[in-house]
Amino acid sequence: MGVTDRVDIMAAPLCERVGVELIDVEFEGGILRLTIDHPEGVGMESIASVTREVSRALDHEDPIGPSYTLEVTSPGLERRLKRPAHFLKALGGQVALKTQPGVDGDRRLSGALEAADAQGVSVRSADGALRSIAYDEILQARTVFAWTPEPKSTRRDGGSGSLPSAPAADSTVAPAARTESTESTERKAGT
Repeated sequence: MGVTDRVDIMAAPLCERVGVELIDVEFEGGILRLTIDHPEGVGMESIASVTREVSRALDHEDPIGPSYTLEVTSPGLERRLKRPAHFLKALGGQVALKTQPGVDGDRRLSGALEAADAQGVSVRSADGALRSIAYDEILQARTVFAWTPEPKSTRRDGGSGSLPSAPAADSTVAPAARTESTESTERKAGT
């Protein structure tokens, strides 16, 4: 069992106790990154609580070794999709996929995620084509956030420098984007 599997098993119940879901565990270049989420967003308080809980458990169980940096983060707007459960949560949304080398068809695919099951996913591209891909054929996948510009405000005075008027009652204003939060803790040998 690899480091990420051991940490995943250890950290998942700690995250549940804090009231968040452990989405992903990565270990690369001495950085152990835990990605957590909550349906209403992840605040700094949750990130700090998970950091404390996991840091204590890592000190006790020591599955990594003497030197690493623990980073706890929220997934942000465009999140990685790795597990079947991640794809199920993204159903109906826009996704971007990159397939493994040697898979038939274009290696890069984007569009609406129309189906996800235990074997793989189906994505409908902008041209209407539906493509089904098995999970083992996917190298990388992420959700795609559709950025929409805010409507330009109109000036009451024709541009003389006074304040712009409020948007019309029937206009649409994009909601505020949830930003990604991160907290890191570094551990060195003997500390």
